[in-house]
Amino acid sequence: MGPTASGKTELAVALVERLPFEIISVDSAMVYRHMDIGTAKPDAAVLARAPHRLIDILDPAETYSAARFRADCLAEMERIRARGRLPLLVGGTGLYFRALAEGLADLPGADPELRAELAERLAQDGSAGLHAELARVDPESAARIHPNDPQRLQRALEVYRLTGEPLSAWHARQAEVAVPLRRLVLAPPREVLGARIEQRFDAMLAAGFVDEVGALRARGDLHPELPSMRAVGYRQAWQFLDGELDEAAFRERAIAATRQYAKRQLTWFRREPAAHWVDPLNEDPLAAARAFFEVAAPAVQ
Repeated sequence: MGPTASGKTELAVALVERLPFEIISVDSAMVYRHMDIGTAKPDAAVLARAPHRLIDILDPAETYSAARFRADCLAEMERIRARGRLPLLVGGTGLYFRALAEGLADLPGADPELRAELAERLAQDGSAGLHAELARVDPESAARIHPNDPQRLQRALEVYRLTGEPLSAWHARQAEVAVPLRRLVLAPPREVLGARIEQRFDAMLAAGFVDEVGALRARGDLHPELPSMRAVGYRQAWQFLDGELDEAAFRERAIAATRQYAKRQLTWFRREPAAHWVDPLNEDPLAAARAFFEVAAPAVQ
């Protein structure tokens, strides 16, 4: 895993050529067909060397969720293992990694009437009153939630009253479907990453990125609020084609948005448990990744 433009694909392909791995893409934009340049999707030559699963599986008019990714990814992992190989998950969508690793609790939706009742109770008795009630019905959650966190206290009580089960029981079932992952984060220094992002975006422009977005826009069934068209770069290109931005502003905003996205990705990955971080400027990323992953590989070699 790693931020955009960190060199993940190159490293993953090198690993696949040396270890018994097959790649599964963990990228919320690469799932879409006809979005190749702006997503930095591997080209035909790269895919011939190292096929990627879970790319080009949806039309841009469709939506995709972390829950659907998890189901699709687990199915692909099973197929890879059946071939006597190991899945190598490669991408930068932190939510997808977390959904796979930790599972997703199928919690009930909000109940407006019950929420209004709990809000009234909060106004009368304060957070301490809600915390005391939660301690009676779900002591495990009460021990985990701070007494001065009314939003989480209300949600825990809402789940209990709606289902008759404590929130801690829901979380326990979620933990049962957890998938253990060995996590490697490829993270160049920020200034290096920023330069790479700028260089890559200019290469995308030269490769016809605006024409790619123009063809999608001309279909007539897509709009800027779709998840696919909200992807970094695509939103700004759409604004450019709508005349909201001139060429210089389009380039500047797209590069800035990509840098902000990379910053958010790094923030997310810092919360990943037991992740092994590799700075490709200070060590050979291929050697570091092989050393880190080979402990899992002998069983299938």
